[in-house]
Amino acid sequence: MKALAFADRNRKEMIRDPLNLAFGIGFPLVILFMLSAMQANIEVELFVISNLIPGIAVFGLSFISLFSGMLIAKDRSTSFLTRLFTAPLTARDYIMGYTFPLIPLSILQIAISFVAAFFIGLPINLNVLLSIIVLLPTVVLFIVIGLLAGSLLNDKQVGGVCGALLTNLSAWLSGTWFDLNLMGGWFKEIAYTLPFAHAVDAGRAAIYKDYSSILPHLWWVIGYAAAIMIIAIYIFNKKMQSDTD
Repeated sequence: MKALAFADRNRKEMIRDPLNLAFGIGFPLVILFMLSAMQANIEVELFVISNLIPGIAVFGLSFISLFSGMLIAKDRSTSFLTRLFTAPLTARDYIMGYTFPLIPLSILQIAISFVAAFFIGLPINLNVLLSIIVLLPTVVLFIVIGLLAGSLLNDKQVGGVCGALLTNLSAWLSGTWFDLNLMGGWFKEIAYTLPFAHAVDAGRAAIYKDYSSILPHLWWVIGYAAAIMIIAIYIFNKKMQSDTD
């Protein structure tokens, strides 16, 4: 209940920033339509919609990391959290309070991307719904990446890490724009050491009815999400102790 009460405050804070919300939802759609337009004018199948949309959905979630990181970093910079530390909330309560309101926003972003994909040729079937469900652990992953960054860095630094570095990592090392097998070697090995390519492949496996391939990829995402959340709670707890000493 404590975390939910704090989550309600964060939900209201998010609503006060509609421009960033609109950008986070709208920019992946722009990329989706641009790449689909390119596919319509080339003979080689580079950006087939069924293959492209899970990657676009994962790429779009990088903006959720930026949003969550900025939210917690701004609270730290304004000493809002320092005052809140007098409340009977644990570090886990705070992290959950930041996470809860971002989950429906992330799901909305993914759903809008898939609905847009319907208009450019994505078949409407239950596998699309399964793909969205499969991407839910990726939602948590990107939220907690932002919360970890926001716990460690100020708002300007978060903008650089989550806004520039993370968006590029999730774009180039996820296999969204090109087949990672084309690169092969060390590039592919690094890509599959990180969770982004596994998130995209799990979403694609759901769409293509390759059900046996979903969990092997999904465990990577779940493992990363759980590990980063534990680290975020630990770091936040350390910040709480240092700020209240």
